[in-house]
Amino acid sequence: MGVTLQKICEENFLDAFHLKLAEGQDRFVSHPIRSLAQAYVYYHQCTPFGIYHGDKMIGYVMVIYDYDVPEYDIWHMMIDESEQEHGYGTEALQKVLDYIRTKPFGDSTRVALTCNQENNCARKMYQNAGFRPTGVVDGDEEEYVLMISSEK
Repeated sequence: MGVTLQKICEENFLDAFHLKLAEGQDRFVSHPIRSLAQAYVYYHQCTPFGIYHGDKMIGYVMVIYDYDVPEYDIWHMMIDESEQEHGYGTEALQKVLDYIRTKPFGDSTRVALTCNQENNCARKMYQNAGFRPTGVVDGDEEEYVLMISSEK
């Protein structure tokens, strides 16, 4: 059984609070509690998702539409420390891209994310999915982009 994305709502938000980052990963990604606070502030343009394997939330990701650019951004993607190294992050990333493809935009759209330059595992996953570094670096975060086409 693969992973699914389920929107965070009042029935499952507490499950997100129980997700744990592996030792040292807190320097790479924010905990879902902080992310959900941001989702609340940006509620007009943000969709937070639980990443599920079966009926268990195993991770978290947030998709935000940036009206200023315009582009879709992937924020705070994480897999619980007990569920890492099973390929769930790679599969969840594809589900996020599938979700974005269903959203209204022209023939193609830009999807962006940032990744800590020391997070080699995540950088490899993003590059394997087709994301490419833009050369934009802000502190220890490097920007990656992918151009996708809509599903017709």
